[in-house]
Amino acid sequence: MRHLTLTLIGTLTSEGRRPLGATCRRAHVDRLVYHCRMPVPAPSPDARALVTGASQNIGAALATELAARGHSLIVTARREDVLNALAARLTETYRVTVEVRPADLTDAADRAKLAEELAARPISILCANAGTATFGPVAALDPAAEKVQVQLNVLGVHDLVLAVLPGMVERGAGGILISGSAAGNSPIPYNATYAATKAFVNTFSESLRGELRGSGVHVTLLAPGPVRTEPPDPVDTSLVDKLVPDFLWISTEHTARVALDALTRNKMRVVPGLTSKAMSVASQYAPRAIVAPIVGSFYKRLGG
Repeated sequence: MRHLTLTLIGTLTSEGRRPLGATCRRAHVDRLVYHCRMPVPAPSPDARALVTGASQNIGAALATELAARGHSLIVTARREDVLNALAARLTETYRVTVEVRPADLTDAADRAKLAEELAARPISILCANAGTATFGPVAALDPAAEKVQVQLNVLGVHDLVLAVLPGMVERGAGGILISGSAAGNSPIPYNATYAATKAFVNTFSESLRGELRGSGVHVTLLAPGPVRTEPPDPVDTSLVDKLVPDFLWISTEHTARVALDALTRNKMRVVPGLTSKAMSVASQYAPRAIVAPIVGSFYKRLGG
């Protein structure tokens, strides 16, 4: 690919100008070079892929998929016992190293401690996945819980990205997968704090990607629709499970696989599932004044 680029650079007219056709081909090849020559780092003994929120759902699926691809891991979440069980399973199945770091990313001290360690280590991939959501009118919700949501969904992403990014840039290679949401595309009454935090995450991810063009660091936003590990037992069915039709749900395993494939290709945003893609496009381009009451009527039922 590099040879082809150099050949086109040297193609000039007798007057010393590059032909228009060659210029266009050069631009096309440069775009291909940008996307092809900078893969996400391959697994290595010293490097680690970090997954936050690794104790369940998408986080556990991402950790499993990364291990299956040969990456040694650092997994973090609050529940140490669950992380230990995950680490044991992945180590036995895939013969990779899995380090457990129990941490509460809503706590500033825990975030700072983890960030300090990560800044000093060769983190090849960051999957900033941990998040939480509340439903209901903001005026009726617990203010402390709303602040916790902001700490986790915003600072839990921002602080860890700031910790690992300088090392990735210095090494000229890395991958950052940020779990955002289609909920961040438009206003969502009765899910206001969550939607606002995901609007931050969505914008931060895609802005960061623009800054890192040509650096060798990939940044991809994962914006899934409804995701679950498996259909729930009828006895344990939640209100969300009842309100969201089965065909809209996507498995965590599929989501993780598609997300990591997208990160490898350095896609800006990945939305697994055709239905989720349609919903994402609609939420981005439909008039916000129309979207808010329609979506709000659905989320009001979740907060009831």
